[in-house]
Amino acid sequence: MVPRTSVHLASYAAAAESGKLSSILVAPRPNYGSLEKFLKNDCKSGKIHIKDAVGHFDNMLHMQPPPPTSSFNLFLGAVAKTKHYEDVISMYYRMVAINYSTDFITLNILINSFCSLKQVGFGFAVLGGILKRGYSPNVVTITSLIKGLLVEKKINEAVRLFKKMVELGYRPHIKTWGTLINGLCRTGNSERALLLHQEMSKGNVLFGVPFRPNLISYSMIIDGLCKEGLVDKAVKVFLDMKEKRIYPDVVVYCSLVHGLSDAGKWEEAKAFFNEMVDQGIRPNVVTFNVLINALCKEGKIEEASRLLDLMVQRGEKPDSFTYNTLMDGFCLEGKVDNARHLFVSMAAKGEERDVISYNILINGYCKCGRIDDGWSLYKEMLQKDYKPTVITFNTLLTALFREGKVGDAQELFGEMQRCGVTPNSSTFNILLDGFCKNNCLAEAMELIQLLEKTGHELTIEIFNCVIDGLCKGGKLEDATKLFVSLYPKGLVPTVVTYSIMIHGFCKNGQLEKANNLFLEMEKKGCFPNVVTFNTIMRGFCDNNDAPQVVDLLQKMAEKHISPDLSTISLVVELLSKDGKFYEYLNLIPTFSTRSDEK
Repeated sequence: MVPRTSVHLASYAAAAESGKLSSILVAPRPNYGSLEKFLKNDCKSGKIHIKDAVGHFDNMLHMQPPPPTSSFNLFLGAVAKTKHYEDVISMYYRMVAINYSTDFITLNILINSFCSLKQVGFGFAVLGGILKRGYSPNVVTITSLIKGLLVEKKINEAVRLFKKMVELGYRPHIKTWGTLINGLCRTGNSERALLLHQEMSKGNVLFGVPFRPNLISYSMIIDGLCKEGLVDKAVKVFLDMKEKRIYPDVVVYCSLVHGLSDAGKWEEAKAFFNEMVDQGIRPNVVTFNVLINALCKEGKIEEASRLLDLMVQRGEKPDSFTYNTLMDGFCLEGKVDNARHLFVSMAAKGEERDVISYNILINGYCKCGRIDDGWSLYKEMLQKDYKPTVITFNTLLTALFREGKVGDAQELFGEMQRCGVTPNSSTFNILLDGFCKNNCLAEAMELIQLLEKTGHELTIEIFNCVIDGLCKGGKLEDATKLFVSLYPKGLVPTVVTYSIMIHGFCKNGQLEKANNLFLEMEKKGCFPNVVTFNTIMRGFCDNNDAPQVVDLLQKMAEKHISPDLSTISLVVELLSKDGKFYEYLNLIPTFSTRSDEK
């Protein structure tokens, strides 16, 4: 893909060939004083706005004599620091188009811009230009290219380039190491980064180049390992770090606390938190949030609440994430009034509530059956100019259908569209499930047909929902037609789909069709589970067909499918109904337990 900036080059070249270049360059008289101030103050401080920068760049192009290349480099470097990389590339090509001088530093800035835009191929093309001009690439050049390869997830190429760099005699800068380790960790290659780190720690990394890791490299490794769930290795790296008298900071402790909490190692996480405090390292809001989130997930909401109090006592201001996490924890425990108290206290303490705050509390109200309170909160959102999200609407739709308020749900769905909120697959699942469970089968079929016509991608889960609704609503023929239509639509029925249809046939007394479907599913590569077996066995049991039930039990045992409580209940019922229960009792197979299998 050619960058859009090359279009600028073509337009300037065409203008030059046609003799119209001067018309392009007509501009008001340059303001030298303003430019000098911009370069000395704004560019060096990095506080620039792109609109101002473009105006000053135009000014520079029209100056006679032109500013030195060093001024352009200072300017382009400042723009690059604001991450307006496309503008940097565009400006460079404008300079080239009017034969302005560029040097090695300019080309390094250009390489960095291309690599930051995931266009490392163009970065290597610029490297070719550097070599043709007789320049030698430096550590900055190679580091930018390594970063570009890592951004494009070309891990092996990045490591090879690093090795080549060392082979050619370049001494890796600390930023090069940081770029490589950070890139490896961010792309899920923390163990590979750890191997490199271990070589670094020996002081003889590659080809005899000495280097010692620092706090930043340790921090990146530990964070990467924790995010990949390799917390035990992260702890070992932490201990190694301390042995080398590199002292951890709040970022390192926070990574460990987060990783250990996610791994369910709450006691170890708490121990590291206490160690951090004992070392005189002040926990920040992120550290407290990690712990509060972990406690809420463990159901230790009271302990999480006490941690919020401790946070405030230590002078750390909770943010919206802190409050939202605790509110969600209270709602999960059914303590929605406690969540409401926190919600109200946010405003009193000067903390801005957000849409997530409202969504959490609306969900809490709806799940405990207080839909009127949830609805009032939704109306409050609208009054205070908070825009509801798809999560807001999905939560309320679920609650309305559960209460049997189909008309209100349909009206809310219309309001959702008027608000400009796009429904997602969960929204349509909720609507179809709601229609089916409230016996509004015509509406469900109408919606599914509309979705097909409008090109929505319908999943097998959506069809399972409708087929189940049709079966339970006594419309077995319609359910069968929908089931048969799945393969032509490119959808493969799952064990859930087959179990629904088998249950529908059994309930309707069509045991032969149920059994045929049961046999067919395995031929098509869909293997029955305990629910499927229980469903068809229930059909045969209700029909007093004990031999078929025993036969199915034997098949279950052969397939190592363990019975559940429903299976046991069904067997007891079968034996109590038939006078030959002793005969059948001897035929019932012995199922292997998990301990037997081991």
